[in-house]
Amino acid sequence: MNRGELLRRYVFFIVGLFVNSLGIALITKGDLGTSPISSIPYTLSIGFTPSLGMFTLYYSLLLIVLQLVILRKRFPKQFWLQVPVSLGFSYFIDLSMALLGFLNPQGYPAKAALLLVGCVVLGIGVFMEMAANVVMLPGECTVKAISTTWNTDFGKTKVAVDVTMAASAAVLGLILYQELTGVREGTFVSALLVGAIARTVHRWINPRVQTLLTCTPAPVEQEAK
Repeated sequence: MNRGELLRRYVFFIVGLFVNSLGIALITKGDLGTSPISSIPYTLSIGFTPSLGMFTLYYSLLLIVLQLVILRKRFPKQFWLQVPVSLGFSYFIDLSMALLGFLNPQGYPAKAALLLVGCVVLGIGVFMEMAANVVMLPGECTVKAISTTWNTDFGKTKVAVDVTMAASAAVLGLILYQELTGVREGTFVSALLVGAIARTVHRWINPRVQTLLTCTPAPVEQEAK
């Protein structure tokens, strides 16, 4: 991979990171819960001073520590890129929440519509993150660490981790506020839809995206002689 392609992939990843944060903000603004990966930071941000972005940063750093415990000496050097990525992602989340501050849906249909739009946007962001193929967010790296260490299927492990995060957020909400605040039906809808949307986008446009990232010209058919 030459420097030009690497630069294009990182730019694509950073744009995808912002799209990712925009999707999370849209889902959160729908007020029907948030995505599983953001459920614990969101639950904490409801009752405490730091913003959703800051709690996301703290949670991301905690996940990196968990990876170090799981992988120990097998912790890949490139996984340290999660630290600056987490800083940028946390900033993007707070920026997205500020940009969407005008959104305050009242009726359930409006909230559900915002949730679905957020799932589509987040699915596109997840696709962009994976298509760039340079670094992953701490949530995905944690799943990778678990699946590598215990030789489990990545997809099934991700589902298990998402369920664990959502359940932990629900328990946390009950302890702190005596009610389910950060986890609602929107959390489970996003868990079901986002991955499916990312896979669908991957099937539709990934070959074209990879052509753009690598700048590989499409094969030209020879003229018939």
